[in-house]
Amino acid sequence: MTPGSPSVVVRVPGSTSNVGAGFDCVGIALDHRLSATARLDASLAVPVRIERRGTLQAVTVPSDRDALFVGFVAACRGAARKVPGGLVIDATSEIPIGRGLGSSGAATVAGALAARALLGLALDDATLARLCADLEHHPDNVAPAIYGGAVLAVPGPEGRLTIAPLEVNASLVFVFAVPDFAVETEQARAALLSTVSHRTAATAAAKAAALVAGLARADWELLGAALDDVLHVPHRRALVRGYDAVTAAARAAGAFGATLSGSGSSILAVAPALAAPAVSDAMARAWRELGVAVETFVLTRPAGRYAVTSLTQETVPWPSR
Repeated sequence: MTPGSPSVVVRVPGSTSNVGAGFDCVGIALDHRLSATARLDASLAVPVRIERRGTLQAVTVPSDRDALFVGFVAACRGAARKVPGGLVIDATSEIPIGRGLGSSGAATVAGALAARALLGLALDDATLARLCADLEHHPDNVAPAIYGGAVLAVPGPEGRLTIAPLEVNASLVFVFAVPDFAVETEQARAALLSTVSHRTAATAAAKAAALVAGLARADWELLGAALDDVLHVPHRRALVRGYDAVTAAARAAGAFGATLSGSGSSILAVAPALAAPAVSDAMARAWRELGVAVETFVLTRPAGRYAVTSLTQETVPWPSR
């Protein structure tokens, strides 16, 4: 690092999205995080150099197409500022890639936050959320990365994005089973129907409402209905080997229901806290019986929002809205 050069560190949570019927609008922040240190180096001969560690070592795109840099550029342009040359980002992540746990959204948000902090851009969180959602097309991943917690992201006219916190009953936990194979987002999107019937749309709307109420009340009947999605999961489940076996095992072990995390490949179960160990074991066992290596983890409460610190100067307190 050049002596005296500004340097910022951002930490951003991963996320689970959709949560069954909350398609493209409900997201929950995870304890798995991406951390990136960003600085400017005038001697660098290229626009950006990104060093990847942790799960990011699986990312193979050139640095100038990496989501970290894409988010950085979007923030600069959103503030009508020139993108500076010589950007160096050293990033590490705990978020598995291609598993439906918000790795891309976290990287995009981290890049945008780094730009705001490093360059002093006059962009609030709401503006950053909109800019990143425009890039990611997944506001349900971007919103929890910025605001933390469980959130509802509602698109509005003229590109507006309304973010509202969701209540999660303290008796609930989220159990994740993460297999050793990925599902590409493009493949998952291609599996969706371009149109659905009025009946399906009405059922999906009812289930989305059931999800919000069920999370707040820990209502097993509402959550069971909400996690049995009719809009996207029926068309994506074939991309996840063992989906039916793993979700059935989760329910049999005491979960209210189970579904894809994001577009997969991870599977998420919502359960009462006391059932978490049994649900975790059952999901892992179901996949292993099919020859699939799997890891599990339990989220006891939605994680907090991003954090930004400066290595050379005090952090500016950014407004949350």
